[in-house]
This record gives sequence, C-alpha cells and structure tokens, in this order.
Amino acid sequence: MDDQELGFKAGDVIEVMDATNREWWWGRVADGEGWFPASFVRLRVNQDEPTDEEAPQTGDGKAEDGGTEAQSSKDQMRTNVINEILSTERDYIKHLRDICEGYIRQCRKRADMFSEEQLRTIFGNIEDIYRCQKAFVKALEQKFNRERPHLSELGACFLEHQADFQIYSEYCNNHPNACVELSRLTKLSKYVYFFEACRLLQKMIDISLDGFLLTPVQKICKYPLQLAELLKYTHPQHRDFKDVEAALHAMRNVAQLINERKRRLENIDKIAQWQSSIEDWEGEDLLVRSSELIYSGELTRVTQPQAKSQQRMFFLFDHQLIYCKKDLLRRDVLYYKGRLDMDGLEVVDLEDGKDRDLHVSIKNAFRLHCNASGVSHLLCARKPEQKQRWLKAFAREREQVRLDQETGFSITELQRKQAMLNASKQQATGKPKAVGRPCYLTRQKHPLLPASRPQQQVLVLAEPRRKPSTFWHSISRLAPFRK
Repeated sequence: MDDQELGFKAGDVIEVMDATNREWWWGRVADGEGWFPASFVRLRVNQDEPTDEEAPQTGDGKAEDGGTEAQSSKDQMRTNVINEILSTERDYIKHLRDICEGYIRQCRKRADMFSEEQLRTIFGNIEDIYRCQKAFVKALEQKFNRERPHLSELGACFLEHQADFQIYSEYCNNHPNACVELSRLTKLSKYVYFFEACRLLQKMIDISLDGFLLTPVQKICKYPLQLAELLKYTHPQHRDFKDVEAALHAMRNVAQLINERKRRLENIDKIAQWQSSIEDWEGEDLLVRSSELIYSGELTRVTQPQAKSQQRMFFLFDHQLIYCKKDLLRRDVLYYKGRLDMDGLEVVDLEDGKDRDLHVSIKNAFRLHCNASGVSHLLCARKPEQKQRWLKAFAREREQVRLDQETGFSITELQRKQAMLNASKQQATGKPKAVGRPCYLTRQKHPLLPASRPQQQVLVLAEPRRKPSTFWHSISRLAPFRK
C-alpha cells in the first residue's frame, strides 16, 4: 500500500469523508484516515442501526414494551435490507440492459469493426446473465410484501435460481480476456470514440465500458454479504428464516465454485508449460482431457514378463496418469514414457509379500487394473506413508472427476489452444528446449566441429562437465610429498 492508503479488513465500518472521486474515496476507521478503492466496499444498509449504548433500556415494569420496541427495530432493519436487495437488483438490471442494448447491439451493426469472436471475448455471456437476472428480479418482486416489507420471503427466490447463478463462472473466467481485448482496442482512437458514442446514445452514467463489464463480477460476490445481513435481522420463527439460511449456504457455494473454476483455469497455463518442458512427448495434449495436477512422485514400475523394475516419475492428473524417465545426468530433464487412462482403471491395494501374478516379492505396492482389457500395472513406493499418499490421491482424482461432471466444468477448445500458444511463446523467449538427447549420449562418432577451434575447447563440448578431482589435493597432504 501507499502511505496515504487506508488499511482495513472484512467487516470494518468505514466513515466516508470524501466520495467525489468515482474510484477512490477518502475514509476514516479507528486506526486512521486514508484513500481506499470504492469497489472494495458497499454502502451500509442501515445507517441508523442502534449501537449497544443506544439500545433500548428496559426497566422492571417496561420489559414487554422494551421487547416490542427491540422487535420493531429489528423488523425495520430487515425492511432496510430487503429494500436494498431489491433496489440494487433493479439498478443491476438497468446496467445489464444498457450494456446489451447500448453496446452489444451497436457493435453488431459495425461488422467492419467487430467480429463475433471479438464480441464474445469482450462481453462473454452477459446476454445470458441478463436473461437470467430478469427472471430472478421478477421472482423477487412477486415475493415482496409491499404493505409489510419485513414479512417478505426472498430466500426461496435464491434457492429456485441458484443453478442459474453458475453461468457467472464463465463470465468471471473470461473477464481478464475481455480487459486485455478492450485495452488493445482502446489504443485506437476510433474505438474510443465509438464506445463513448454508445454510452452517450444510451444515456448511461459516466463510467467506461470496462467499468460496466466489472459489475457482474462484483455482483455475484455481493449476494452472500446481502443474505448474511438479511439472516442477521430475520427472527428464527420467521417463515423465511430457513430459506434465507439455505440460500446463504447455496450462494456461498456458488461463489466458492466460481473461485475454484477460476483457479483451475489459471492452472491450465502452468500445465501447458509443464508439457512443453517434457522431452519426446507423444499423443494428445494434456489439456484435451485434464485440467489439474493432483499428485506427483517417484515410483518403481514392475513390468512383465521378466518382472523388470523401472524407476519413473509419475504425475497424476484428472483422467490420466503420466509417467516419465529422468535423464541420467541432467536430473531436471524428463522424457515422456507413457500414460494410463484413469477412467478405466481400478486401484487395488496390495499387501507386502510375494505377488501372485509376477512371482516377485513386493513392498509398499499397489496395482492399477483395467477391467476391460485385463491389463495390470504394478507400482511400488519406497515408504508406507508414500503409498498411502498415492492411494488418497487416486481417491481425490475420482472425486474431482465426479464433481466436474456434476458442475459441468470443462476447458473450451479456444482456452486450450491459447494456453498451448502461450506455453510455446514462453518456451521461445525463455531457455531453449533441448532437441533430443545431449550430445554426449548420442552415438555420432565424428561430430562436425570447426577446425579452427582449439583442442581444449573441443573436449569441453564433447564431454560432460565433471567436478574437479580431489585426488592430487589429497596426495599433496601426505608428509612424504610435502616440500
């Protein structure tokens, strides 16, 4: 933070001293004053909420009146929260309508400036969000009790539409791409003028397009806050209490799901970079089926028919298990050796002793068995605790696959291609990838070298670098050889 920035934590109440700037406000908390980003906070619903000192005092003869007054105050607080929820939803719908009608409709008229792919990158699925939000607001309005607002039952509306809110995941994941594309376009003056003309024509407030496009990202994060405050002022005997409680849990799960999906998509660039670092890669790209590295480690692979053992590095992703061989001298270099389809495999825990199939003694072993083909893969860990970690990792992999199927998580072809493209660019600008094996492992007897190179330099190129020998140093320490 800068010196004049205001530090605060979730739940703090900040007194706003100056809000003339749209993005940065000047505020005061107990620790001091300073600037803070307006988008990080929301206006307190109940500005006149009584503090502990101002709470109604009840005497012996006025206990009933005091309780009635306290309940009336709580009902008023609940009314304030409900009014805020409905008010912000109406404002939000207007924002979405302005984006769809003021920007997207005008952009589609200018095919010479925007392609459909560009519009999809900039606006994502905001039109789908607009349609869902219209239905949600309509349901809220129907549940709103105009005569006695505190009796309104809004919890059921959130529960009925909780599945619809998952479409925000796609929008939030695409939002960074939208910012990049907008930044690129607004470097050209014709796009700056065009977007400003769209805003003025639609009579929208003085906020840039990227500010409007941030609204859905902020909105989905605010629902749990609003529901938590609604639950706070909902009496346990209220007909809406259980629904609000369930809605709060559901919307927290939605927000958690969106965050998890965002993290998963951020990981695909790392997976693409990892694949690009593997030598002799064969077959389809990892990202065609997988999106997360679950566990990795070294195991001994026992193969038929002579029960030959091989040390391999194994990498467990969702849907597949990749195994590689370490380079003999450059231990940081991995060579691709194969993969196993986890969808068709059963993990079998084996006891220490003699394996009945391979007739060899095994320890800390487990088998990956394919029921369809009958093929088995025997793997051994060095220690019992390592074996247990692998067994737990296999269980997590199956659970991850199940959750992805339930929530519909997948990587689009565009996202996969972009990740692989980014990895190849980084590979080109970074440390060059070795082509094939190092020169000292090849069978070429007469490497072609310029005749002008000194013999000592040729030896350095042709042989691996060895550590300095301590032989002569040790000999010189002996008494008979000392000068």
